Amino acid sequence: MKVLVVEDSKRLSSFLKRALEEEGYVTDVAVDGATALAQAESIPYDVVVLDWMLPDIDGVRVCRELRSKGVSTPIIMLTARAEVAERITGLDAGADDYIVKPFDLGEFLARVRARARREVGGNAMVLGPLMIDRADRRAVLAGEVLSLTPREFALLAHLARNAGRVVPRTELLSKVWETMFDPGSNVIEAHIKNLREKLGSHATMIETVRGTGYRLVVP
Repeated sequence: MKVLVVEDSKRLSSFLKRALEEEGYVTDVAVDGATALAQAESIPYDVVVLDWMLPDIDGVRVCRELRSKGVSTPIIMLTARAEVAERITGLDAGADDYIVKPFDLGEFLARVRARARREVGGNAMVLGPLMIDRADRRAVLAGEVLSLTPREFALLAHLARNAGRVVPRTELLSKVWETMFDPGSNVIEAHIKNLREKLGSHATMIETVRGTGYRLVVP
């Protein structure tokens, strides 16, 4: 996946570029609004991280211009402006999310992951090598269709919708098994085991968070 960081602070842009690349994103940096507009229009980024205060064209105007030109790439506005009115301005300009400086790196990366989950035709999610088509109830991994039972598909789809977040066992029972009663068996564990076997070399995409639940991570 490819991210554009628009930030005129060399220190911050270098820090974010390094952090994103360590997460596996291909990352470009633009230091002004004009360059950001040119790159975002010509390159299909998965996410644009856009600073509000830029030396030429401010981030709000960049955001408005991209939207007016039909660029639908998710935009995360990055700014020191914390007032509600300012946040509303950024969102009304077309931003999808808003992070106030100073921010926690873990939260920043989680928000990038959330916005990078592309919706394909409104019914499919693409997360790294995994594509899940909810309409056709089909999962494709690295170009190969996975043979999943209805319950395995529902489990994988729910984890995918919440990628990057730890999904508690109680939530899986409620959303996948449609019950609030924990049978006390290893039904979830058994299905997770089966999913990992079918994911093969990508089995590590499903992490166990001991004592809590499971998390799907995007490589």
